[in-house]
Amino acid sequence: MKGALEGIRILDLSRMLPFEYCTMILADLGADVLKIEEPKIGDYMRWIPPKLKEENAIFLLLNRNKRSMTLNLRKEAAKEILKRLAAEADVLFESFRPGVMERLGLGYEELSKVNPNLIYCSSTGYGQTGPYRNEPGHDINYISIAGILERTGLKEPVIPGIPVADMTIGVYSALAILAALLARDRIGKGQYIDMSMTDCMLSYNIANIGDYIAGKREKAELRGEAPYYNVYQTKDGKWLSIGNIEDKFWAEMCEGMGRADLIERHSFGLSDEEKEELKRELQEVFKQKTRDEWLEIFKDKDTCVTPVQTVEEALNDPNFIERGMFFEIDHPKEGRIKQIALPIKFSETPCDRRSPPPLLGEHTAEVLKGLGYDEAKIEELKREGVI
Repeated sequence: MKGALEGIRILDLSRMLPFEYCTMILADLGADVLKIEEPKIGDYMRWIPPKLKEENAIFLLLNRNKRSMTLNLRKEAAKEILKRLAAEADVLFESFRPGVMERLGLGYEELSKVNPNLIYCSSTGYGQTGPYRNEPGHDINYISIAGILERTGLKEPVIPGIPVADMTIGVYSALAILAALLARDRIGKGQYIDMSMTDCMLSYNIANIGDYIAGKREKAELRGEAPYYNVYQTKDGKWLSIGNIEDKFWAEMCEGMGRADLIERHSFGLSDEEKEELKRELQEVFKQKTRDEWLEIFKDKDTCVTPVQTVEEALNDPNFIERGMFFEIDHPKEGRIKQIALPIKFSETPCDRRSPPPLLGEHTAEVLKGLGYDEAKIEELKREGVI
Protein backbone atom coordinates (compact mmCIF):
# COMPACT_ATOMS: atom_id res chain seq x y z
CA MET A 1 0.00 0.00 0.00
CA LYS A 2 1.10 3.58 -0.64
CA GLY A 3 1.90 5.97 2.20
CA ALA A 4 -0.31 8.92 3.07
CA LEU A 5 2.16 11.41 1.52
CA GLU A 6 2.97 9.39 -1.60
CA GLY A 7 3.94 11.81 -4.39
CA ILE A 8 4.86 14.72 -2.09
CA ARG A 9 8.40 15.99 -2.79
CA ILE A 10 10.36 17.65 0.00
CA LEU A 11 13.72 19.43 -0.19
CA ASP A 12 15.39 19.11 3.21
CA LEU A 13 18.10 21.70 3.84
CA SER A 14 18.04 21.15 7.60
CA ARG A 15 20.57 19.44 9.81
CA MET A 16 20.78 18.03 13.33
CA LEU A 17 18.26 16.13 15.45
CA PRO A 18 15.22 18.45 15.78
CA PHE A 19 14.82 18.98 12.08
CA GLU A 20 15.85 15.50 10.96
CA TYR A 21 13.01 14.24 13.16
CA CYS A 22 10.53 16.40 11.26
CA THR A 23 11.57 15.10 7.86
CA MET A 24 11.79 11.53 9.18
CA ILE A 25 8.10 11.78 10.09
CA LEU A 26 7.26 13.06 6.60
CA ALA A 27 9.43 10.42 4.91
CA ASP A 28 7.84 7.64 6.97
CA LEU A 29 4.46 8.96 5.84
CA GLY A 30 5.54 8.36 2.25
CA ALA A 31 7.02 11.68 1.11
CA ASP A 32 10.09 11.74 -1.13
CA VAL A 33 12.56 13.60 1.12
CA LEU A 34 15.78 14.76 -0.53
CA LYS A 35 18.48 15.87 1.92
CA ILE A 36 20.60 18.69 0.52
CA GLU A 37 24.01 18.42 2.21
CA GLU A 38 27.31 20.25 1.99
CA PRO A 39 29.90 18.38 -0.11
CA LYS A 40 32.41 16.32 1.93
CA ILE A 41 30.93 17.58 5.23
CA GLY A 42 27.26 16.76 5.08
CA ASP A 43 24.85 16.90 7.97
CA TYR A 44 26.99 17.43 11.10
CA MET A 45 24.94 14.78 12.85
CA ARG A 46 26.56 12.10 10.68
CA TRP A 47 29.99 12.34 12.26
CA ILE A 48 29.62 13.20 15.94
CA PRO A 49 29.60 10.50 18.67
CA PRO A 50 28.06 8.09 19.51
CA LYS A 51 28.94 6.19 16.33
CA LEU A 52 28.22 2.65 15.25
CA LYS A 53 30.89 1.85 12.66
CA GLU A 54 31.18 5.09 10.71
CA GLU A 55 28.10 7.19 11.37
CA ASN A 56 26.26 8.57 14.37
CA ALA A 57 23.73 6.16 15.87
CA ILE A 58 21.11 8.88 16.28
CA PHE A 59 21.57 10.01 12.67
CA LEU A 60 20.90 6.43 11.60
CA LEU A 61 17.63 6.46 13.56
CA LEU A 62 16.44 9.73 12.02
CA ASN A 63 17.22 9.49 8.33
CA ARG A 64 15.67 6.34 6.90
CA ASN A 65 13.51 6.66 3.78
CA LYS A 66 15.43 9.76 2.65
CA ARG A 67 17.73 10.45 -0.29
CA SER A 68 20.91 12.55 -0.14
CA MET A 69 22.57 14.85 -2.62
CA THR A 70 25.39 17.33 -2.07
CA LEU A 71 25.28 20.97 -3.14
CA ASN A 72 27.67 23.78 -2.26
CA LEU A 73 25.13 26.58 -2.02
CA ARG A 74 27.87 29.21 -2.11
CA LYS A 75 28.29 28.34 -5.79
CA GLU A 76 25.96 29.91 -8.35
CA ALA A 77 25.61 26.63 -10.23
CA ALA A 78 24.41 24.94 -7.03
CA LYS A 79 21.85 27.68 -6.46
CA GLU A 80 20.51 27.18 -9.95
CA ILE A 81 20.21 23.44 -9.33
CA LEU A 82 18.32 24.09 -6.11
CA LYS A 83 15.97 26.48 -7.89
CA ARG A 84 15.25 23.83 -10.51
CA LEU A 85 14.51 21.33 -7.75
CA ALA A 86 12.32 23.86 -5.94
CA ALA A 87 10.34 24.43 -9.12
CA GLU A 88 9.14 20.83 -8.91
CA ALA A 89 8.99 20.44 -5.12
CA ASP A 90 6.02 20.65 -2.79
CA VAL A 91 7.97 21.64 0.32
CA LEU A 92 11.31 23.21 1.21
CA PHE A 93 12.40 22.79 4.83
CA GLU A 94 15.38 24.68 6.28
CA SER A 95 16.89 25.40 9.69
CA PHE A 96 19.52 28.08 9.06
CA ARG A 97 19.64 31.23 11.18
CA PRO A 98 17.27 33.96 9.99
CA GLY A 99 18.53 35.72 6.87
CA VAL A 100 20.95 33.04 5.65
CA MET A 101 18.71 31.73 2.86
CA GLU A 102 17.81 35.28 1.80
CA ARG A 103 21.50 36.20 1.54
CA LEU A 104 22.01 33.15 -0.66
CA GLY A 105 19.18 34.33 -2.89
CA LEU A 106 17.16 31.26 -1.89
CA GLY A 107 14.59 32.77 0.48
CA TYR A 108 10.85 32.28 0.23
CA GLU A 109 10.22 35.38 -1.88
CA GLU A 110 12.77 34.26 -4.47
CA LEU A 111 11.72 30.61 -4.63
CA SER A 112 7.99 31.34 -4.58
CA LYS A 113 8.52 33.18 -7.87
CA VAL A 114 9.92 29.96 -9.29
CA ASN A 115 7.12 27.88 -7.75
CA PRO A 116 4.07 29.69 -6.30
CA ASN A 117 2.81 26.36 -4.94
CA LEU A 118 5.91 25.83 -2.80
CA ILE A 119 5.48 25.47 0.96
CA TYR A 120 8.59 26.91 2.60
CA CYS A 121 9.17 26.08 6.27
CA SER A 122 11.90 27.71 8.37
CA SER A 123 12.47 26.12 11.79
CA THR A 124 14.83 27.85 14.21
CA GLY A 125 15.44 28.35 17.90
CA TYR A 126 13.74 31.72 18.29
CA GLY A 127 11.89 32.25 15.02
CA GLN A 128 12.32 34.79 12.22
CA THR A 129 11.19 37.79 14.30
CA GLY A 130 11.67 39.04 17.84
CA PRO A 131 14.71 40.27 19.80
CA TYR A 132 16.24 36.77 20.14
CA ARG A 133 15.98 35.77 16.48
CA ASN A 134 19.73 35.91 15.79
CA GLU A 135 20.86 34.38 19.09
CA PRO A 136 22.44 30.92 19.27
CA GLY A 137 20.87 28.30 21.49
CA HIS A 138 20.24 24.69 22.38
CA ASP A 139 17.42 22.74 23.98
CA ILE A 140 18.26 23.85 27.53
CA ASN A 141 18.07 27.50 26.48
CA TYR A 142 14.68 27.15 24.80
CA ILE A 143 13.03 25.37 27.74
CA SER A 144 14.60 27.90 30.10
CA ILE A 145 13.13 30.90 28.31
CA ALA A 146 9.70 29.28 28.07
CA GLY A 147 9.46 28.81 31.85
CA ILE A 148 9.67 25.01 31.69
CA LEU A 149 13.09 24.33 33.20
CA GLU A 150 12.30 26.36 36.31
CA ARG A 151 9.32 24.08 36.91
CA THR A 152 11.08 20.73 36.57
CA GLY A 153 12.36 20.36 40.12
CA LEU A 154 11.10 21.03 43.62
CA LYS A 155 14.04 23.14 44.77
CA GLU A 156 16.40 23.57 41.82
CA PRO A 157 15.85 23.19 38.06
CA VAL A 158 16.37 19.63 36.82
CA ILE A 159 17.56 19.15 33.23
CA PRO A 160 15.26 16.66 31.42
CA GLY A 161 16.71 13.40 30.16
CA ILE A 162 15.59 14.03 26.58
CA PRO A 163 15.87 17.15 24.37
CA VAL A 164 12.27 18.25 24.78
CA ALA A 165 12.38 21.33 22.54
CA ASP A 166 14.27 19.47 19.82
CA MET A 167 11.72 16.69 19.55
CA THR A 168 8.76 19.02 19.89
CA ILE A 169 9.67 21.34 17.03
CA GLY A 170 10.15 18.29 14.84
CA VAL A 171 6.56 17.23 15.46
CA TYR A 172 5.11 20.76 15.24
CA SER A 173 6.99 21.49 12.01
CA ALA A 174 5.66 18.30 10.43
CA LEU A 175 2.16 19.24 11.59
CA ALA A 176 2.51 22.73 10.11
CA ILE A 177 3.70 21.35 6.78
CA LEU A 178 0.80 18.90 6.61
CA ALA A 179 -1.67 21.70 7.36
CA ALA A 180 -0.10 23.88 4.65
CA LEU A 181 -0.39 21.03 2.13
CA LEU A 182 -4.11 20.78 2.88
CA ALA A 183 -4.52 24.56 2.74
CA ARG A 184 -2.81 24.68 -0.65
CA ASP A 185 -5.65 22.66 -2.15
CA ARG A 186 -8.10 25.25 -0.84
CA ILE A 187 -6.27 28.55 -1.44
CA GLY A 188 -4.47 27.50 -4.61
CA LYS A 189 -0.93 28.39 -3.60
CA GLY A 190 1.87 27.61 -1.16
CA GLN A 191 2.89 29.67 1.85
CA TYR A 192 5.69 30.49 4.27
CA ILE A 193 5.89 28.83 7.72
CA ASP A 194 7.92 30.37 10.57
CA MET A 195 8.60 27.85 13.37
CA SER A 196 10.29 28.67 16.70
CA MET A 197 11.47 26.21 19.34
CA THR A 198 10.75 28.69 22.11
CA ASP A 199 7.22 29.25 20.80
CA CYS A 200 6.69 25.49 20.80
CA MET A 201 7.91 25.22 24.37
CA LEU A 202 5.69 28.06 25.57
CA SER A 203 2.70 26.30 24.04
CA TYR A 204 3.73 23.08 25.80
CA ASN A 205 3.81 24.88 29.15
CA ILE A 206 0.03 25.18 29.34
CA ALA A 207 -0.34 23.33 32.66
CA ASN A 208 2.08 25.60 34.51
CA ILE A 209 0.68 28.71 32.85
CA GLY A 210 -2.81 27.63 33.90
CA ASP A 211 -1.63 27.23 37.49
CA TYR A 212 -0.06 30.69 37.35
CA ILE A 213 -3.23 32.31 36.01
CA ALA A 214 -5.24 30.59 38.74
CA GLY A 215 -2.87 31.90 41.41
CA LYS A 216 -1.21 28.53 42.18
CA ARG A 217 2.24 29.95 41.57
CA GLU A 218 4.21 27.81 43.98
CA LYS A 219 2.34 24.52 43.62
CA ALA A 220 4.30 21.49 42.43
CA GLU A 221 1.82 18.62 42.75
CA LEU A 222 2.90 16.85 39.58
CA ARG A 223 6.63 17.50 39.76
CA GLY A 224 7.55 15.70 42.95
CA GLU A 225 5.49 17.27 45.70
CA ALA A 226 2.54 14.86 45.66
CA PRO A 227 2.88 11.38 47.22
CA TYR A 228 0.41 9.98 44.69
CA TYR A 229 2.46 11.20 41.70
CA ASN A 230 6.05 10.27 42.45
CA VAL A 231 8.81 7.70 42.22
CA TYR A 232 9.84 5.29 44.95
CA GLN A 233 12.89 3.08 45.29
CA THR A 234 12.47 -0.63 45.87
CA LYS A 235 14.50 -3.20 47.81
CA ASP A 236 16.79 -3.98 44.84
CA GLY A 237 17.65 -0.32 44.18
CA LYS A 238 15.28 -0.02 41.23
CA TRP A 239 12.33 2.36 41.01
CA LEU A 240 8.58 2.42 40.57
CA SER A 241 6.56 5.35 39.25
CA ILE A 242 3.20 6.08 40.86
CA GLY A 243 0.59 8.10 38.97
CA ASN A 244 -2.49 7.61 41.11
CA ILE A 245 -4.16 11.00 40.78
CA GLU A 246 -7.67 9.54 40.97
CA ASP A 247 -9.02 8.17 44.26
CA LYS A 248 -9.93 4.78 42.79
CA PHE A 249 -6.41 4.11 41.52
CA TRP A 250 -4.89 5.27 44.82
CA ALA A 251 -7.20 2.96 46.76
CA GLU A 252 -6.28 -0.05 44.60
CA MET A 253 -2.58 0.62 45.19
CA CYS A 254 -2.99 0.97 48.94
CA GLU A 255 -4.95 -2.27 49.12
CA GLY A 256 -2.31 -4.05 47.04
CA MET A 257 0.39 -2.80 49.40
CA GLY A 258 -1.56 -4.10 52.38
CA ARG A 259 -1.98 -0.54 53.62
CA ALA A 260 -5.68 0.17 53.29
CA ASP A 261 -5.22 2.62 56.16
CA LEU A 262 -3.56 5.02 53.70
CA ILE A 263 -6.59 5.28 51.41
CA GLU A 264 -8.05 8.24 53.26
CA ARG A 265 -4.73 10.06 53.13
CA HIS A 266 -4.81 10.72 49.38
CA SER A 267 -2.93 13.99 49.47
CA PHE A 268 -5.47 16.46 48.08
CA GLY A 269 -5.84 18.94 50.92
CA LEU A 270 -2.86 17.67 52.92
CA SER A 271 -0.35 20.16 54.29
CA ASP A 272 3.20 20.13 53.00
CA GLU A 273 4.36 18.41 56.19
CA GLU A 274 1.67 15.73 55.86
CA LYS A 275 2.66 15.10 52.25
CA GLU A 276 6.30 14.62 53.21
CA GLU A 277 5.33 12.23 56.00
CA LEU A 278 3.16 10.20 53.62
CA LYS A 279 5.98 10.00 51.08
CA ARG A 280 8.32 8.70 53.79
CA GLU A 281 5.79 6.05 54.79
CA LEU A 282 5.30 4.93 51.20
CA GLN A 283 9.04 4.76 50.66
CA GLU A 284 9.46 2.53 53.71
CA VAL A 285 6.82 0.14 52.38
CA PHE A 286 8.23 0.00 48.84
CA LYS A 287 11.69 -0.75 50.23
CA GLN A 288 10.39 -4.03 51.61
CA LYS A 289 10.16 -5.77 48.21
CA THR A 290 11.96 -5.74 44.87
CA ARG A 291 10.59 -3.85 41.91
CA ASP A 292 9.45 -7.01 40.13
CA GLU A 293 7.82 -8.39 43.26
CA TRP A 294 5.76 -5.21 43.49
CA LEU A 295 4.87 -5.39 39.81
CA GLU A 296 3.62 -8.94 40.30
CA ILE A 297 1.44 -7.75 43.18
CA PHE A 298 -0.01 -4.86 41.18
CA LYS A 299 -0.46 -6.62 37.82
CA ASP A 300 -4.10 -7.49 38.51
CA LYS A 301 -4.86 -4.22 40.30
CA ASP A 302 -6.50 -1.27 38.55
CA THR A 303 -3.77 1.14 39.57
CA CYS A 304 -1.19 3.35 37.83
CA VAL A 305 2.07 1.76 38.94
CA THR A 306 4.83 1.15 36.40
CA PRO A 307 8.54 0.31 36.44
CA VAL A 308 11.09 3.05 35.85
CA GLN A 309 12.80 1.23 33.01
CA THR A 310 16.26 1.67 31.56
CA VAL A 311 16.60 2.25 27.81
CA GLU A 312 17.63 -1.40 27.45
CA GLU A 313 14.50 -2.52 29.28
CA ALA A 314 12.33 -0.26 27.13
CA LEU A 315 13.84 -1.78 23.98
CA ASN A 316 12.80 -5.22 25.21
CA ASP A 317 9.38 -4.25 26.56
CA PRO A 318 6.70 -6.70 25.34
CA ASN A 319 4.14 -3.95 24.77
CA PHE A 320 6.41 -2.07 22.35
CA ILE A 321 7.35 -5.34 20.64
CA GLU A 322 3.74 -6.42 20.14
CA ARG A 323 2.82 -2.98 18.80
CA GLY A 324 5.56 -3.13 16.17
CA MET A 325 7.60 -0.23 17.50
CA PHE A 326 10.89 -1.84 16.43
CA PHE A 327 12.16 -3.02 13.07
CA GLU A 328 15.53 -3.55 11.40
CA ILE A 329 16.86 -2.36 8.08
CA ASP A 330 20.01 -3.18 6.08
CA HIS A 331 22.57 -0.38 5.72
CA PRO A 332 25.41 -0.64 3.14
CA LYS A 333 28.13 0.25 5.68
CA GLU A 334 26.62 -0.27 9.11
CA GLY A 335 24.98 -3.64 8.44
CA ARG A 336 21.61 -4.45 9.97
CA ILE A 337 20.49 -1.54 12.13
CA LYS A 338 17.65 -1.20 14.61
CA GLN A 339 14.97 1.41 14.01
CA ILE A 340 12.19 2.92 16.13
CA ALA A 341 8.94 2.99 14.18
CA LEU A 342 6.78 6.08 13.83
CA PRO A 343 4.16 5.78 16.61
CA ILE A 344 1.22 5.98 14.22
CA LYS A 345 -0.81 2.96 13.10
CA PHE A 346 -2.74 3.53 9.86
CA SER A 347 -5.28 0.99 8.64
CA GLU A 348 -4.99 1.93 4.95
CA THR A 349 -1.76 3.93 4.42
CA PRO A 350 0.94 2.28 6.54
CA CYS A 351 4.22 4.02 7.28
CA ASP A 352 7.10 3.31 4.91
CA ARG A 353 10.19 1.23 5.60
CA ARG A 354 11.56 1.50 2.08
CA SER A 355 15.22 2.44 2.44
CA PRO A 356 18.07 2.85 4.96
CA PRO A 357 19.61 6.21 5.86
CA PRO A 358 21.47 7.45 2.76
CA LEU A 359 25.21 7.74 2.40
CA LEU A 360 26.46 11.29 1.94
CA GLY A 361 25.63 12.35 -1.61
CA GLU A 362 24.43 8.86 -2.52
CA HIS A 363 21.74 10.17 -4.87
CA THR A 364 23.46 13.25 -6.31
CA ALA A 365 24.06 11.80 -9.77
CA GLU A 366 20.59 10.26 -9.87
CA VAL A 367 18.94 13.60 -9.09
CA LEU A 368 21.06 15.54 -11.56
CA LYS A 369 20.36 13.05 -14.34
CA GLY A 370 16.67 13.51 -13.57
CA LEU A 371 17.20 17.23 -14.26
CA GLY A 372 18.85 16.44 -17.60
CA TYR A 373 22.54 16.64 -16.68
CA ASP A 374 24.80 14.17 -18.48
CA GLU A 375 27.88 12.41 -17.08
CA ALA A 376 30.27 15.00 -18.49
CA LYS A 377 28.38 17.90 -16.87
CA ILE A 378 28.18 16.04 -13.56
CA GLU A 379 31.96 15.50 -13.60
CA GLU A 380 32.44 19.19 -14.35
CA LEU A 381 30.27 20.12 -11.35
CA LYS A 382 32.43 17.87 -9.17
CA ARG A 383 35.65 19.49 -10.38
CA GLU A 384 34.23 22.94 -9.68
CA GLY A 385 33.20 21.99 -6.13
CA VAL A 386 29.50 22.47 -6.83
CA ILE A 387 28.65 18.92 -5.73
